[in-house]
Formats: sequence, structure tokens, C-alpha cells
Amino acid sequence: MSNYEDHILPELRGWQKQMQRKPTFINRLARTLQQRANRLIPEKVHNVITGAVKHTIKAVLTGAEFISSKPLANASLQAREYRVQNRINVYKNTSAAEGAITGAGGILLGLADFPIWLTLKMKLLFDIAGLYGHDVSDYKERLYLLHVFQLAFSGGEYRRDIYAKLADWDNYSQTLPSFDEFDWRSFQQEYRDYIDLAKMLQLIPGIGAVVGFYVNHKLTDKLGMTAMNAYRMRWLTEQTK
Repeated sequence: MSNYEDHILPELRGWQKQMQRKPTFINRLARTLQQRANRLIPEKVHNVITGAVKHTIKAVLTGAEFISSKPLANASLQAREYRVQNRINVYKNTSAAEGAITGAGGILLGLADFPIWLTLKMKLLFDIAGLYGHDVSDYKERLYLLHVFQLAFSGGEYRRDIYAKLADWDNYSQTLPSFDEFDWRSFQQEYRDYIDLAKMLQLIPGIGAVVGFYVNHKLTDKLGMTAMNAYRMRWLTEQTK
């Protein structure tokens, strides 16, 4: 193990403990309220939202595969993470600017924020995967990215379940579902529950621009750091083997 790997190991271990932490009473209460609210939404609405999320991400995954750079080869973890941090900063600033613009535009532009921001987040994940040396043309690598996305924007027991799958990716990847069989309902519902309040505030005239800037910047950073730690865990596991 290199000096750099020794240096980042405490941070990685702290992140792993956080991902495996059991939900608090407040977390469980919030989860119960979210589930009750979701049950009030007609099934047809759930189906429409699930379909929209699935098709949006499917389009991004297909398009990003062809415009992504080749996997970075023959580089140390430290060199890779220097470039990853730079990419995260670029996407944080881009996402924040986009959130401010759509937030300032009121409800109509605020609604347009969803597919734009989702596209930026998925493209960030593609860039990070390539910088860690993984080929996103591989179907399993794209499903890995979806699991990283879920880990960043989920809470409670669901987060712990996703983390367990990523921690044992070599074995779990042998049982992966097809893209269409992926659990899109849970994917969109966890994502929506996680960001709903922030995104609703973004639609309010007068504060939408500030909220959009802050939320997009903060959550893009969270996604980037989640991806970094997931790939660190994978890197160190592979080095051990």
C-alpha cells in the first residue's frame, strides 16, 4: 500500500462506518411519513414518474457511453484522485449555475431543472469511472454507477443495502438484473424522497435562485464524494487481491 493509500484510509473507513450506520429514530419517523405520503399518490402517477426517470437515465447512459473518454490507464491512485477532484469542482460549479438560472425562472424553468441536473450528475459519474480506470461501455460498470447514485441519494436501511452490494461488488455483479429489470420504482422514490423538499423550495419565486445554486452545488459535491469513496473501496479491494 502506498503512502497516499495509507493517508486516505482513515477517511475511507469513516465513510464506510457512516454508510453502515443504522437509521436513527428521526430517520425512521421521516421514512414512515414519506411512505404514507407516497401511498396517497395514485399508482398511475408513480408509474409516470418511474417511467420518466428510467427513460431519462437510459438516454443519458446510452449517450454518455459514446462521448466519455477512454479509461485512464497506468496512473497511481493519487494522480487519479487529483483529476477526479478537479472534475467534481467543475460539475459543482456548472450544476450550481444551472440551479440558480432555473430557480430564478420560476415554476416552468424549475421543472426543467430535473432532467438537466440529472444529466449532469450522471455525466459526472461517467467521468469519475473513467478516471479510476473503468470502462463505462461495460454494462456492469453502468449499473455500478446507478448503485453509486442510489447510495448518494438514499437513506436508512435502503442505503445500507446498497452499500453492502457495492462492498461485495465482485460477487453481486454476477447476479445483476438487466437494465429493464432494475428496480426503477425504488430508485426514483428514494431519490425523490431525498431531494423533494429542497427542490420544492427552488420553485418559490424570490428564493428559487439561491436555493437552486446551493442545493445543486451541495448535492453534486455529495455525489462526487460518494463516488470517490466507492471507487477507493473498490481500488483497495482489488489491490488486496
